[in-house]
Amino acid sequence: MFLHNFLISFRNIERNKGTFFINLIGLSSGLACAILIYLWVYDELNFDKFHKKDNQLFQVMVRNKVSNGIEISNATSSILANTLAEELPEVEYAITAGPPDQKKSMLSFEDKMIKAVVLYAGRDFFNVFSFNLMQGNENQVLSDGNNIIISEEIAMKLFNTDINIVGKAIEFDSKNKYIISGVFKGTPQNSSVQFDVVLPFEVIKKKFPGIDAWGQNYFNTFLILKAGTNIDQFDKKIGEILKKKTDSETSSLFIKPFSEQYLYGKYVNGVQAGGRIEYVKLFSLIAIFILVIACINFMNLSTAKASLRIKEVGIKKSFGANRKSLVFRFMGESMLMAFLSLLVAIGLVILFIPQFSEITGKNITLNFNKNLVASVLGITLFAGFISGSYPALFLSSFSPAVILKGKLNNSRSELWIRKGLVIFQFTLSVILIVSVLVVYKQIEFIQKKNPGFDKNNVIYFEKEGKISNNLDTFISEAKNIPGVTNASSISWNLVGNQGSTDGLKWKGKNPADRISFYLQYIDYDLIETFGIEMKEGRSFSRDFDQDQSKIIFNETAVKIMGFKNPIGEIVNLWGYDRQIVGVTKDFNFESLHKEVKPSFFLLSRSNSQIIVKINAGTEKVTIPKLEKLYQEYNPGFLLDFKFLDQDYQAQYVAEKRVANLSRNFAWLAILISCLGLFGLAAFSAERRIKEIGLRKINGASSLSIVCLLSTDFIKIILLSILIALPISYLITKSWLDSFAYKTLLSWWIFVLAGCAALFIAIVTVSWQSFRAATMNPVETLRYE
Repeated sequence: MFLHNFLISFRNIERNKGTFFINLIGLSSGLACAILIYLWVYDELNFDKFHKKDNQLFQVMVRNKVSNGIEISNATSSILANTLAEELPEVEYAITAGPPDQKKSMLSFEDKMIKAVVLYAGRDFFNVFSFNLMQGNENQVLSDGNNIIISEEIAMKLFNTDINIVGKAIEFDSKNKYIISGVFKGTPQNSSVQFDVVLPFEVIKKKFPGIDAWGQNYFNTFLILKAGTNIDQFDKKIGEILKKKTDSETSSLFIKPFSEQYLYGKYVNGVQAGGRIEYVKLFSLIAIFILVIACINFMNLSTAKASLRIKEVGIKKSFGANRKSLVFRFMGESMLMAFLSLLVAIGLVILFIPQFSEITGKNITLNFNKNLVASVLGITLFAGFISGSYPALFLSSFSPAVILKGKLNNSRSELWIRKGLVIFQFTLSVILIVSVLVVYKQIEFIQKKNPGFDKNNVIYFEKEGKISNNLDTFISEAKNIPGVTNASSISWNLVGNQGSTDGLKWKGKNPADRISFYLQYIDYDLIETFGIEMKEGRSFSRDFDQDQSKIIFNETAVKIMGFKNPIGEIVNLWGYDRQIVGVTKDFNFESLHKEVKPSFFLLSRSNSQIIVKINAGTEKVTIPKLEKLYQEYNPGFLLDFKFLDQDYQAQYVAEKRVANLSRNFAWLAILISCLGLFGLAAFSAERRIKEIGLRKINGASSLSIVCLLSTDFIKIILLSILIALPISYLITKSWLDSFAYKTLLSWWIFVLAGCAALFIAIVTVSWQSFRAATMNPVETLRYE
């Protein structure tokens, strides 16, 4: 019986090649899209999940009450970890790690020198995180302040081997030597923490002795809680720590599972409000929509073709076939089509996975593990079931007596269901078109908006090697290079997260308020190099003495402090009085998702990053001269620099990837929808071919016939557009609300999207209508 049904299905495919290929292209495209998105979603959901004690691994977060609400930060004091380990028995391990802004440092052994990303961490780092320690004991590798742990890749670069290198000494930043105490495999791709080398946290303490205090919030704190710990009760206990240690009434601690931070990193007024998980949900929904659109094509075309197979159903029923067997028969055909589409889909995935990896920024591979196989089979069965359910139930429901008497008419409900499915398809397509246009318009807005500083033609690189001891001289010589406009230094990159402190006091401040300020250590000429405008006062200058005891705020900070005439006012920072000498205009050092935060500048002559401003158009000439100067200080090393505007744009890499993926999926959805519309138009024209012949004999023009055949479909598309536009407005408005600074939802976006969908639909339908209208009526009426 199975073979019999298979042969009938095969003959039916051969008899209806056009419909078969439309269904095959639509379903295989939908399945390929679903598989690609599944691979991406699976990778996202498994980020940071590889740690052995994932269920016990938490990150300590800080909840700060500020003047306009509640802010959440992961920047904590370096002494918090030891405090929690000593005072809370639920803590099995507690470590400090950081600083958050990792930089490449110089490692050398004999005549070999390389650069590597360094992470500073507490002694139990490898007990907390399950990075594969190939050599060394996780309890001891960071127990000595002179130890260093390197990755297998770094070992191969320095020693050409990773065997018997424990105990060897390597030089760090051309200054200090550290003894290799361990070698780890490297950081997995699905780890949010990426590094090449681990140094004991004591190294940071020695370098910056003043940071080991409450209120100096530059670092991250991670915990392993003992098995069976009541998380809610522990959260209450940890929430009181800052109040006890700092008398703070406005700051409190809480913990979040570490592996959730990657996906759930967004907070609004102290409440978790999504993050990357929003994009996971979005593209999962898009995958379902595209798959459903493909299934709708199958359902519509199969139901439309029902009249050609209705006598087959009547004869089978008259010979005793029951409805159950007929449902099984037609569902079998649907499953056959689904699995044929799966084979084509896998081929498409293999073909397009390199491009998909490039768009998503991930190294996505198609590994047929049990999870993938089970998921793909589940998706395919779902597609087959959805595609075949309605046609099977529809075809098997007719009475054999009615069928064989020829009294069967298309029911009004069948036509409405078919039209409703087409409306649903094009509604989704229009929503996707609007979404793509809005995302691109917001990205364009971001790129054109002035952030308040000049990010163009600015390069930066780390102070390293001999430059560390000759920073002033190097900057002075760099300024003399033709094409260099200005040069200075800064403690951290100006773009992105900054260090913060709540240790600021001023006249009139409520002692109970603990307001977090972002801070930057800068050198002379830094404000001028970035083109940051002064609203009041001056920037740091060599023409004035004692500027290292002065301070410069931004506009937002001055508003929060309530100063009407801030220049000359005295504030107290970490127990020391500082005079305000300048106020800058606000500038966006974070992404436009966030409003400008209160911040200030302090003068420092020993910063870690060198900033160089170059004349536009002279980069190809100027940068080689700068590289030559660099190599005079650090022979054998290449200048490893970055452009600041690239870092600024990198803050929106997620939005750009969403835009690219959405664009491709939107076109795919439209293509699949048009395939279905093309098939239905062809079928409609086929069913009315003799009517068309009679109309032409009676003098109807080809244009009138095209209009006749197209009108019903155009009405459906217009209705789809009317439904889609208000829905797309609500969706895109919600997405734009996640930005503090956003573009306007212009009316032309919705008009353009509707016109685009309408134009594509008209072209699709009119082509089939034109073919039917231009046929010779003699051919169409030959057999009458």
